[in-house]
Amino acid sequence: MTAVTDGDPQILPILADEDVVRARQLVRTLAVSAKLSLVDQTKLVTAASELARNTLVYGNGGHMEAATVRNERHAGVRLYFADEGPGIADLDLAMTDGYTSGSGLGLGLSGTRRLVDEFDIDTAPGAGTRITIIKWAR
Repeated sequence: MTAVTDGDPQILPILADEDVVRARQLVRTLAVSAKLSLVDQTKLVTAASELARNTLVYGNGGHMEAATVRNERHAGVRLYFADEGPGIADLDLAMTDGYTSGSGLGLGLSGTRRLVDEFDIDTAPGAGTRITIIKWAR
């Protein structure tokens, strides 16, 4: 389903640990405004925390764009994380259940993907990483 953005996305640099905290706070605020259940709010904030931390640690910083969205049936929250870091050399391995580098929440990308309704990743060695996730209200 096509998601239509409600207004301009909010852009948040992710350059320090404090920015990861700010990202979580912004995502929680948007999740409440999109009327996500408490469980879905928690899932989205957890996914955002993992992706923001990955952006900082592995991507050498970047940014998050966050917006409420809607489609024909639901409201939701779309998050876009981008960095210009080294990219992911082995995406298949990185998406394997249980794979973690050891410094994140332990979810890995596959765990993060399970927490959201839509997950898209674009990465290549030397080209950075871009991840878009959406969590829809039920």
